[in-house]
Amino acid sequence: MNLISKHVNRYAKVEVLENQPDVCIITATSSYIPVEEFKSSFEFIGTLVANENVRKLIFDKRKLRVFHQPSMEWYFVEWKEKMYDLGLKIHRKILPEDEIFRTSVKIGRQKIEANFPDGKFHQMDIQYAESLENAIEN
Repeated sequence: MNLISKHVNRYAKVEVLENQPDVCIITATSSYIPVEEFKSSFEFIGTLVANENVRKLIFDKRKLRVFHQPSMEWYFVEWKEKMYDLGLKIHRKILPEDEIFRTSVKIGRQKIEANFPDGKFHQMDIQYAESLENAIEN
């Protein structure tokens, strides 16, 4: 699997698959991503979605140790709304092994789903994977 680097900062890297340029992968490279860097990285992905026809996003969170609800809420309620309209409807997430982190994600997502019942994210294909290979294939 060959990846083409598109954007890198201290906290994350954004790549696309060489043989599937419509698949974008964002990988957390540190234990946390400050909210402004998080937004900046996803706004960059938004330009790829708009200009390079990205149709599937894989978010590899395995290095994260800090869960930040406001970042997750912005990601679901603002960013995904815009991406849905641009054609990005397939999302795969790879979570860390940490059960507390996984539980925090589950609770956070339930809260967002309850507070935003009309969000376009409800219409997206959002699934969790245990490996990058599995996320790419499914």
